[in-house]
Amino acid sequence: MNICWKWLTAPRWSPYVAGVGIGVLSWLTFGLMGRGLGTSTTFVRVAGTLEGAVAREHVEANPYYANLLVDRPIVEWQFALVIFLLLGAFIAARLSGSTFVEHVPKLWAWRFGPSRTLRYAAAFLGGLVLVFGARMAGGCTSGHAITGGLQLAVSSWSFLIAMFISGIAVTFLIFGREGRAHV
Repeated sequence: MNICWKWLTAPRWSPYVAGVGIGVLSWLTFGLMGRGLGTSTTFVRVAGTLEGAVAREHVEANPYYANLLVDRPIVEWQFALVIFLLLGAFIAARLSGSTFVEHVPKLWAWRFGPSRTLRYAAAFLGGLVLVFGARMAGGCTSGHAITGGLQLAVSSWSFLIAMFISGIAVTFLIFGREGRAHV
């Protein structure tokens, strides 16, 4: 029991243990729910439901929303996954005693200054671009990289490779080689 508790309270888990856990969770979702892991559809379903509360005809006439909302409750297992991801992160931080809060990382402050407002605005804008891109690609990193990767889908592996290449390229464009000294 002491080893298990020590493992649960560690500030960082082994990527191998976390990978095995995600793999087992993927098997369970395929076996029990008949679908793979994914979260971006949840956000679209919530947006469509909220929009449908004020403009039902518009949502029903929109093929994108109609396809995602037909005979589906807003609160289902993917919605629960999103909520439990947040809850699990909170519990993990509490168990590990992690109290580190960094509003403006050093690298960001070096490049763009110490403004929290600018940092939060950039993070929000980045999140919007991420969700837009995930829906345009037909899935998010959990849907493509985890679920599609496990199924050896060519589109998912193409997405994963493009994601890493573009992430590295954009990082160098924004921070350059000298950014390394400010991490």
